[in-house]
Amino acid sequence: MIDGADEIDVYVQGYDTPFTAKLLGSSYDLDLAVLKIQGDKAFPSLKLGSSDNTQVGDWLVAIGNPYDFDYSVTTGVLSAKERTISIDDEQGTRNYKHLLQTDTAINPGNSGGPLLNLNGEVIGINTAVNSEAQGMGFAIPASTISSVVDKLKNNETIPKEPAPYIGVALQNITNDMLEDLKINSTKGAIVAQVQQGTPAFEAGIRQYDVIMDVNGTAISNTDDVTKAVQAAAVGDKLKVTISRDGQTKDVTVEVGNKNIATSYQG
Repeated sequence: MIDGADEIDVYVQGYDTPFTAKLLGSSYDLDLAVLKIQGDKAFPSLKLGSSDNTQVGDWLVAIGNPYDFDYSVTTGVLSAKERTISIDDEQGTRNYKHLLQTDTAINPGNSGGPLLNLNGEVIGINTAVNSEAQGMGFAIPASTISSVVDKLKNNETIPKEPAPYIGVALQNITNDMLEDLKINSTKGAIVAQVQQGTPAFEAGIRQYDVIMDVNGTAISNTDDVTKAVQAAAVGDKLKVTISRDGQTKDVTVEVGNKNIATSYQG
């Protein structure tokens, strides 16, 4: 909402003219910003509640300006917690984690508005909807907000959450590849590329290796490898079975952090 803005105006119910706000700090990755209204007016504020204590099935209230219908209020329940979604925008792909899912009606214009419990406490900030579904909105939980708000106030950099990776670009296997790869099945995933310095390279994985198994679980396709890596924690050691020139062997890959790697592939 405030990305690239030269001036930020905040409209407050009961006042005819908007107030000018100063951007104290923002985080693209978290989709959060802290604004400070300039002037000598004092406003009542909403208390930040506990999203951790909110239970699936609890009633919630969302407030916003959907399609320019100011101060709209909708109700629903908390559908799920700890949701992960990805949304493409002009700067790339924004990966959201730990979101609250609600069937409270959230539409374009609700973003940035509060998600409240029935005590009137803010337990989330509305941020996204699933345009292909009905009754599926998402909010950034209060636990995330409270953990970073002081850094945002002081315009400090928010450390990125560790992102597990091993550093390979993968490709699914087709029947016409079997002879060249010296394998009998299309199950598995081909290492299309691996860069020097990545965990996979350090473990001895090379281009055209076929990943057959990760930690005892057979691999059917590239998605299986991705899921196995993302389910691991940075620093975990994965036992990876590969096929090379018709010979199988096990290698141990220590999962790295993509957010601090100087270079990586996939």
